[in-house]
Amino acid sequence: MINKVKALISRVNKSKDGKVLASNFGYLMLLQIAGYVFPLITIPYLARVIGVEGFGKIAFAAAVVVWFQTVSDWGFNYTATRDIARNRDNPEKVSEIFSNVLWARILLMLLSFVILMVAVNTIPYFKENQTILLVTFLLVPGHILFPEWFFQAMERMKFITLFSLISKAIFTILVFVFIKEKSDFILQPLFISLGYILSGIFSIYLIVVKWKVKIFKPHWQSIYKTIKNSSNVFITNITPNLYNSLAIVLLGFWGGSVANGIYDAGRKFITLAHSFMAIIIRVVFPFLSRSLDKHKLFTKIYLLLSVIGTVVLFFISPIIIKLFFTKEFYDAETVLKILSFSIFFVSLNRVYGTNYLIIKGFEKELRNITFACSILGFIISIPLVYYYSYIGAALTLVATQAILGFTTMFKALSVERKDKLLHS
Repeated sequence: MINKVKALISRVNKSKDGKVLASNFGYLMLLQIAGYVFPLITIPYLARVIGVEGFGKIAFAAAVVVWFQTVSDWGFNYTATRDIARNRDNPEKVSEIFSNVLWARILLMLLSFVILMVAVNTIPYFKENQTILLVTFLLVPGHILFPEWFFQAMERMKFITLFSLISKAIFTILVFVFIKEKSDFILQPLFISLGYILSGIFSIYLIVVKWKVKIFKPHWQSIYKTIKNSSNVFITNITPNLYNSLAIVLLGFWGGSVANGIYDAGRKFITLAHSFMAIIIRVVFPFLSRSLDKHKLFTKIYLLLSVIGTVVLFFISPIIIKLFFTKEFYDAETVLKILSFSIFFVSLNRVYGTNYLIIKGFEKELRNITFACSILGFIISIPLVYYYSYIGAALTLVATQAILGFTTMFKALSVERKDKLLHS
């Protein structure tokens, strides 16, 4: 294994693709370091100022808005990335793909906003939290304006790094300047959203000027086709919300903001770990789209890292919670220990699902697997969250991710075996 890794590093240094991968990984590593440093600076301060209830309200709003963000993404982060990576030497085709995706996401955002307004005016708990829900919804246009998928497809991660660093730095400064008491919790999602919007404006300018990408007028038939072609990946992306974000919504209904705050505190460092692991997936995805024969070696390295991450986070969880949070958050230690296992299970799904089945064109099969596992997760979340509060939410997440990860792996290995038989 070590010799294979050394051989891979040697090839990286010699090949053009390898140099691009190394450069992109370096930039995203810098981004991830910043992604760790900035939250580590603000988490203790926010925990002390806004308290566990404020954390809970923010977590509830984020869990609701993630549905609308997933709708506006519609799987384009993978399908559009794949399509542009394969056509990036054709400027006209790149402009066509970019324009169709941009208009499709705007259309889906407007539809999402209408649904949110209906929910706010018909569901009492939503009405009670309408202000933070509407502020948090600003993340949706922010993500649309900041098309990470385009930079990923062009394999120019330095631009993502630059814009993200600027927005994170601005957000961190604003937190310390303006958040002074518990009622200021609503400013946290506002600052994040403004960071994305600001970065997005510069991103669009750069895409149009540097890459000469043209933004065509909306052509509704092309937009419809674009949405239809990404529907399988969209279902794959949105159905995990049935056991993930919906469990947080249920926790808010039954456990209140305090329970959500404890769960969110334990989940924050898992989110950081997943973000680190996602960097590798994002860097390698365009490369594997063109060179899938390197998938097996990539899988071994990636899963080894996920095992190490799981073990380390499990054992240092007591230190993390006591170091970064006040006493009212200490129950989050158990949540963090349970969720640490999700690092490995999510890695299985990413390696064999995102970076294999999608690239091979098995979006429909991955969609079916994800949908079935998510329905199962939703079913078990109801009794677990109702009876065991935030512990039940953590157990729901890990159990469902385990089932999804192993099922996806078995499907990918089955596809691989069939390919070998066809070519033998």
